[in-house]
Amino acid sequence: MNKVFNLCYAALFMLTSCQDSGILFKDALCIENISIIDPEEGLKNNLTLVIKEGKIFQITPTEEIRLSKKNTIVDGTGKFMIPGLWDAHMHFSYIKEMAPHMFNLFLANGITSVRDTGGDISFVNKWKQLSLANPTDAPRVMVAGPLLDGMPNVYDGSDPGHPPLSEGLRSLDDVRDKVKELDSLEVDFLKAYEMLSPEQFILINKLAKEKGLKVTGHVPLSMDVISASNAGMNSMEHLRNLELSCASNADELLAERNELLTLGKDEKGAALRSKIHNEQRQRAIENYDPEKAKEILAVLAKNDTWQIPTLALSTGFVKRPFTQEKWQEDFKYLPEYIERDWKRNIDLFSKNEITPFRIEYVKWLMNMTLNIHKSGINMMAGTDCPIFFLTPGASLHEELAVLVEAGLTPLQVLKTATVNPAKYFDMEEELGNVRTGHWADLVILDANPLEDIKHTKLIHAVVKQGKYYDRTALDGLLQELSAKEAEIKENL
Repeated sequence: MNKVFNLCYAALFMLTSCQDSGILFKDALCIENISIIDPEEGLKNNLTLVIKEGKIFQITPTEEIRLSKKNTIVDGTGKFMIPGLWDAHMHFSYIKEMAPHMFNLFLANGITSVRDTGGDISFVNKWKQLSLANPTDAPRVMVAGPLLDGMPNVYDGSDPGHPPLSEGLRSLDDVRDKVKELDSLEVDFLKAYEMLSPEQFILINKLAKEKGLKVTGHVPLSMDVISASNAGMNSMEHLRNLELSCASNADELLAERNELLTLGKDEKGAALRSKIHNEQRQRAIENYDPEKAKEILAVLAKNDTWQIPTLALSTGFVKRPFTQEKWQEDFKYLPEYIERDWKRNIDLFSKNEITPFRIEYVKWLMNMTLNIHKSGINMMAGTDCPIFFLTPGASLHEELAVLVEAGLTPLQVLKTATVNPAKYFDMEEELGNVRTGHWADLVILDANPLEDIKHTKLIHAVVKQGKYYDRTALDGLLQELSAKEAEIKENL
């Protein structure tokens, strides 16, 4: 008995000695003496993080741990760590020639996960599979496949501004067939669009629930927001068409929209949608009813219908940050013809007058975003890049800044780009925070983003599933893109 006891004691002593000496953490990536920002709990100082096999193995106060020199040790003194960021609304398919540049742009900007909200399934799935095959060298990719739209569908490929991102569904049988197909292809969620009939939209949500898929999208023009939320819609993009339901004349507008949809059944989907928005949006804002809005937000909160405001996109019509030279610096990492076209189109767009209504609409969006937050409705940060001169990666930091302008605190904003997307995909036990057992998707910053959200741009290093990219490596990702474009120009 004493012999057994002595053996157990000796083993315990050896284990304790290993922990004290750091041998237990041999060959680990260790980031010591760093300040960690937990998006749910706030700032925690002077910690050492141990990463093994791509995951966070241990987090310990720095003074309580000694590390073996056989580990890779990074000094985090004066640095701030946040979870890897998400862009929860982007499109690989919108400009297909840009897609090969996106992984580098995202990682170099601290974006370790993305949510593709609509495009040709064979194309977007290519990037998802590439990400799965190279998890330390690419952002995590979640895909919806094509927009599920009614007829006439909006993104039908009929003009450069509306590439073929959607499937136009004529019947309920079309809906059943398409949802079955997308489920068999293992999409991560579905996206419903504006020209769906109420019957089609309700069926999409019913089938998605049966298959364990979430449904995001735009509230169909044939419906009001409460009906869409009650049908099971899990999230709304851009606050699109919310204003139409928050007006005192909402019932009148809905009846008018349905008449326009019937009369315009032979028109192009994009033209018909624009006609309806042009005829109704200003009237809705002019007749905004705060009490009606409060009622709607209460329903969204009760039904847990999340919101992705994409404020950088919608405020860009007034703020026009893309006209700034600093904004355009990132264009050099894009295909040369896109850089040229974007700069030319920015010059043309800048000549357009900023109308009083456009200013009022932006104010409405900003105020509504704050009201949504105050109502307890979950939000995610997304950009809609590369639409409207939004460079993948860099544009997410603009989105975070505009969310702070809308009235959220920096900590609340960080939550929209970290914890919340992980929760949306039921991945909160493995992603979205700096916690033991989570995947090591991390961003190390040179300054505290809780003091100024713009500090998220001051990226010192990125960790993707345990792989450490220092500033030199991140710059190298961008230089690869510049070199690729230079080689292309030489061969023209």
